Formats: sequence, structure tokens, C-alpha cells
Amino acid sequence: MASLELREIRKSYGNVTVLDGVSLTMEAREFIAFLGPSGSGKSTLLRIIAGLETPDSGEVVLDGRRIDTLPPGQRDVAMVFQHYALYPHMSVRENMAFGLRNTGVSETEISARIDQAATALEIGDQLDKKPGQMSGGQRQRVAIGRAIVKNPALFLLDEPLSNLDAALRTRTRVELAQLRKRVDAAVIMVTHDQAEAMTLADKIVVMNDRRIQQIGSPMEVYGRPANAFVARFVGSPPMNLVPASLVVGQNALARVKLSDGAELATQVPRKGLPGAAALQIGMRPENVAVVAAGNGTTDAEVQLVERLGERTLVYALLDDGAEITAQDEGNSPVRIGDRIGLLIDGAAVHLFGPDGAAHHPERDA
Repeated sequence: MASLELREIRKSYGNVTVLDGVSLTMEAREFIAFLGPSGSGKSTLLRIIAGLETPDSGEVVLDGRRIDTLPPGQRDVAMVFQHYALYPHMSVRENMAFGLRNTGVSETEISARIDQAATALEIGDQLDKKPGQMSGGQRQRVAIGRAIVKNPALFLLDEPLSNLDAALRTRTRVELAQLRKRVDAAVIMVTHDQAEAMTLADKIVVMNDRRIQQIGSPMEVYGRPANAFVARFVGSPPMNLVPASLVVGQNALARVKLSDGAELATQVPRKGLPGAAALQIGMRPENVAVVAAGNGTTDAEVQLVERLGERTLVYALLDDGAEITAQDEGNSPVRIGDRIGLLIDGAAVHLFGPDGAAHHPERDA
């Protein structure tokens, strides 16, 4: 049985539509990340599941039971907020026990649940402290612990790592990955950080413009984006999108022409492509190699060189002004202002039509 079903959820604030017919099915024990830019509706959707917002229409079903008509406390859902929302005058133990006492759980059971959660989160020696005496990472663990002790069917995490510094964020990300193995519940996390989504989630739900743009595993979303928005949003740096046109011919696989006249054979089936319309070529930086000028698919001028140790990212400008990012070896000799060649791997190229829809290379290419 699916753990969670969202059925045609719609939400507006006045004349502004925030969610427009969002539907989703989530399996038991699955970890899903809602990923999207600010204003895409992901946090509103999370709050509707939690009961903190009311949808204008649609249904929220958890473990076969409709819950959108129930108050938050009766939904069997626990939420971890971005800003912790801990009671500053209470100890860690009291913070974790507060919600359980309100629902009539016995003190013996409360103590057992707190001890178990504190052990899992490695905060057993912090239970008598107040939140103000703890670091940001420790407070975030307390917030997660307060959710764990409820033994919910569904955890909701709203930007749980956004208030942590870079080093602590990485460590807490690892802890979340380990923790999910110990928790017998489904998890939904809202984030704008794709590294978090790619690392933690079984499935990513990419949202934009009030709707779900794509649902898939992290590598499905990265490797076969549904449209130009997903291609540009997922990936750091994002997928290159360069104007091109379809070369007339009878081949089963598309051949395209760049603005400088350079042609590229792809593994994208010609069938289904818009014939006379302008296209965009999509390629990840790792599929664009730096070579000597005149020896590649096309030439470009280097605008920026980003040295990352094991690899170098080269940001260049094509003659038509289009920007393209290529990947070179770690000790690349390329410098700003150099004229270079870019060798594009045609087998890895995606094509995007005027409507943004993606056309992918054949899987066995």
C-alpha cells in the first residue's frame, strides 16, 4: 500500500495560485525530496500535508486514511521546522516529552522513547541542557528527536539543514542518511539544496510554476531531465543549453547544426522532434571536453576557469554569445581569454523543443 497519496491539490492566496493540481504517490518507508526554487510551492505543499495549511481542493491520504479533514495532532505526522521551534525555557528532555504528554502517553513510555531517540541522535548527554546552551547542530538534532519520539507514519522536514554552516551541514546530512535506516516511517524533505536531495532521497520531486515538473530517482532526474527547467535546475553547474537547428535528412537519429555552422550527430531519435522549429542542445559539462582550437565540435573564448582539484570547470562563450561550461583535467593549462576548442559528446546530447520538452538519446546508445 502507498504510504501517502496527494490527489489534485490546489491552493491559492487571493488571486495568486500556489499549487495547481498536484498529485503524488509515495511508497511506505520511502524518502522523497521536494526540490525547487523559492516560490515553487514546495513548502506550502508540505504544510498542507502537516495540516498547517488547508487546500482549496484535493485530498491527502495517509496509509489509506484521508487526513486533510483532520487537525494536525490527529494525522500521525511529525514535522521538523527550519527554525527548530524549541521551547527555550525547557530542557531537551522536556522539549522532547512535551507533545507526548499532551496526547496522554505514560511517563514510562515517554522516558523510554526519549532515551531511544537520544541514543540514535547521540544527544544522550545533552538531555538536561536548555536549547540556548547548545550548538545549532545539536538543536537541530533535538528538533528531529522531538519528531522521532512521536513514532509517526510520516516525517516532514522543512529545510532541516539550512541554518547550519557548511561543515556541520555535511555532517548532519550523513547523520540523516544513517537515521532514516532506523526509522520505520516515510520521510518528505523540502529543500532548495540539490546536494541534499541527491544524497538523501530515494526519489526527487522537482517543482516549479505551481506544478510538479518531474518525479524520479536522483540519477534519473539528473541524467534524463523531463524539460529545460529541470535540466537547468538540477546539476551544479547546470546542463548547458545551446541554440541549434535540425539538419534536414532521412537518418533515424537527429543531426543538429550550431549557430556557427558546426554539425553534431546525436543519438536522439529524429521521430517526434519538431521539424522546422528551433531547438536547444542540452549537455552536461562532463560531456564537453576542452581541446585545441579548431580540433573540436566548435570554438569558444574562455571567460572563467574554476579549479576544483580533481577537475577544472571552464566557462566559455561561443561566437554567437551563448554560454557553455566544459570540464577539463585538474591541472588544466587553460587561462581566461584563451581561444579553445570544445569537443561535444554527441551520444550524450539531449534536445529540447520550443516548449521545453526533452528528447533524450536512446538508452542503449
